[in-house]
Amino acid sequence: MPDLSGHAVGQPQRMTTQRRAIAEVLGSVEDFRSAQQLHELLRSTGKRIGLATVYRALAGMAETGEIDAIRGPDGETRYRRCELRVHHHHLVCRSCGATVELDARTVEGWVNALGAQHAYTDVEHTVELFGLCPACSARA
Repeated sequence: MPDLSGHAVGQPQRMTTQRRAIAEVLGSVEDFRSAQQLHELLRSTGKRIGLATVYRALAGMAETGEIDAIRGPDGETRYRRCELRVHHHHLVCRSCGATVELDARTVEGWVNALGAQHAYTDVEHTVELFGLCPACSARA
C-alpha cells in the first residue's frame, strides 16, 4: 500500500548477503535496469546469485520503497535506486536508459485538477515518461 508520498510501505527485508550484493549493484548504475540485466552484472562481478533470488529481492525492495520500479515500453519492469526519496516521476531515454528524476508537483497538480473536474476523489496514478535523450536524439 502506498504512503502519502506515493511510495509503497512495508516491513524492511532482512539484509542477506544476496540482498546486500543486489543493493550494491543498484548503487553502481544510474539508469533503470531489468532483473536480468542486474543478474548479469552480479555474475560479471563473480556473485553467484540465482535469477529467482534477484527477482524476489527486487520486488521486496520496490515494495518497501527502497528502490523505484517502472514498467518500460516493452512491458518489462526495471529497477533503480533514486536520489530523490520523496514521490517523483522519471523521464527515461528509451534508447540508452538515461534517466532524469522529475519533481512531482506539476504532475500532481494536473492529476488533482483532472480528478476534481470529474468529481473524483482519492485519485491514484502512474506516470512514466519515455523519450530520446539529447545524445540519442543527435545520433538518430
